[in-house]
Amino acid sequence: MALSLAFSNPSKSFSLPSCVHHHHVSIPRSALLTNPWLSPPSSRFFSIPSPSPLPKPWSRPGGALKCSLPSRPEYIPNHIPDPNYVRIFDTTLRDGEQSPGATMTSNEKLVVARHLSRLGVDIIEAGFPASSPDDLDAVRSIAIEVGNQPMGEDGHVPVICGLARCNKKDIDAAWEAVRHAKKPRVHTFIATSEIHMQHKLRKTREEVVNIAGEMVAYARSLGCQDIEFSPEDAGRSDREFLYHVLEEVIKAGATTLNIPDTVGYTLPSEFGKLIADIKANTPGIENAIISTHCQNDLGLATANTLAGAYAGARQLEVTVNGIGERAGNASLEEVVVAMKCRQELLGGLYTRINTKHIVMASKMVAEHTGLHVQPHKAIVGANAFAHESGIHQDGMLKHKGTYEIISPEDIGLSRSSESGIVLGKLSGRHALRSRLLEFGYDISGKELDDVFKRFKEVAEKKKRISDEDLEALMSDEIFQPPVIWSLAELQATCGTLGLSTATVKLVSSDGEEKIACSIGTGPVDAAYKAIDSIVQVHAVLREYAMNAVTEGIDAIATTRVVIRGDDNYTSTHALTGETMRRAFSGSGASMDIVVSSVRAYISALNKMLGFVSAMKASKENTEKQNISH
Repeated sequence: MALSLAFSNPSKSFSLPSCVHHHHVSIPRSALLTNPWLSPPSSRFFSIPSPSPLPKPWSRPGGALKCSLPSRPEYIPNHIPDPNYVRIFDTTLRDGEQSPGATMTSNEKLVVARHLSRLGVDIIEAGFPASSPDDLDAVRSIAIEVGNQPMGEDGHVPVICGLARCNKKDIDAAWEAVRHAKKPRVHTFIATSEIHMQHKLRKTREEVVNIAGEMVAYARSLGCQDIEFSPEDAGRSDREFLYHVLEEVIKAGATTLNIPDTVGYTLPSEFGKLIADIKANTPGIENAIISTHCQNDLGLATANTLAGAYAGARQLEVTVNGIGERAGNASLEEVVVAMKCRQELLGGLYTRINTKHIVMASKMVAEHTGLHVQPHKAIVGANAFAHESGIHQDGMLKHKGTYEIISPEDIGLSRSSESGIVLGKLSGRHALRSRLLEFGYDISGKELDDVFKRFKEVAEKKKRISDEDLEALMSDEIFQPPVIWSLAELQATCGTLGLSTATVKLVSSDGEEKIACSIGTGPVDAAYKAIDSIVQVHAVLREYAMNAVTEGIDAIATTRVVIRGDDNYTSTHALTGETMRRAFSGSGASMDIVVSSVRAYISALNKMLGFVSAMKASKENTEKQNISH
């Protein structure tokens, strides 16, 4: 079968293999010496898929390929009909939430999961159900709603996955949470490196092999037909022992083998060779999908992930904005865009991620977790498409391809200068909604009314509302936890002539109004103390940060805080099994910096109080179920 390609610029064309059937070619050692991912290569031959019909590549400056994107292959747990298709496994809601201060409410997780489905991810790891009753309920809700309803353009319904350690209690909780989905998966793991087995598990190799095989078989016995197994710290595990563990779990029923670089230790050449060696030396590997999970401790998570894909991995585990434990994970947006942008060097590998939803996903995760994106972050950072150098600006004005290898519109980012809509105090709901739709925010009804009200308040004070102002208002109105307390009124005084004071009126969810007055070292401290006296909940302020959204004295200020409560706010860490005291983040926005600060603090308190309420409700439900049984 031949592949017909058309170029917008014939002078930029390149040749492709005429044979595009699904078969394998052997690539000798000499041919791999120049490969950036597998150098230095092993002495054996690697078997990698030859290109099948190429999906639509990224729009390249000077010569964009034009061909249609193939349909998503049928989902079979242990097999992908198209050897060039790569599954995207998103673990933002599980590994990403392990970032300090990144706690999300159940409702926030559901909102993010909906967007991940719209984005087109193949598998959503929705959480670690055994960590807390609240997490189990959150994963169950995602399985019921997102795991049964198509939300993307191609009618795709994602696999919903739950994490579990290799013990029956964890696996039972994971299966209970995900079994409601159309395509449920249980992901179980146990460490296989000597340092972990000796110092953490205190188990022998034989014990680890037996536990791994038995727990995969147990998950299978519950009725789960899609089981992922991870040998934790595979990057530092003995190679022969690793092959043996993987062989045994395949026999027990594992359908996906995830190879984690748990501490971000390996280099791309090492990790690519690890995947290739597993593919070549693990008995039964043809009956399972190889996956990667790369941490970013040395800043190599994306490079290692791409190396793994080139070497034969067909599932890549990533998070939005690269958030996660310690230095984070491989970034979804970096991996997906790199695969599209450099597809010809990766053997025609492709995904079905709808990249136009990337920017919205990034903003949503940043707001819900409170982990803001660094300005120079690849793909989604504020400076990713900014050009300040005169030489760069000159090149951009002449041809955008001079300094942009991808188009911002392709990831869902629209330039304000190209919009044609300038918002001010005379703008109406329709103009506001149209501009928000360009950002990817499809809101109506009460949500639109609330944002429009805040928009008008700001527009009365500012001549022109910028895109950044709008996004700050959206975050403050839409990306908020369920309201337990809301700010009604605030009055603060401060200066060099006396103590700072603040009077705060809060309204509870049932409409009760409470007023308190307090003094402090400054207006924010005084306001926070007044709020504490009303809410009557112990909270320690761990982080406080404020930024101006735009230039100028009339800029909107956005505030982010992280608070921590007492020992009642705990959950279980997925990898260590330790009980963690949870932290809660909150954000607020206003042209008044004290109001912005108060909004952020109330947002964090609402998250913390909502967590307690959910924990109590889950405990009561469990007790009722036990009584009924």
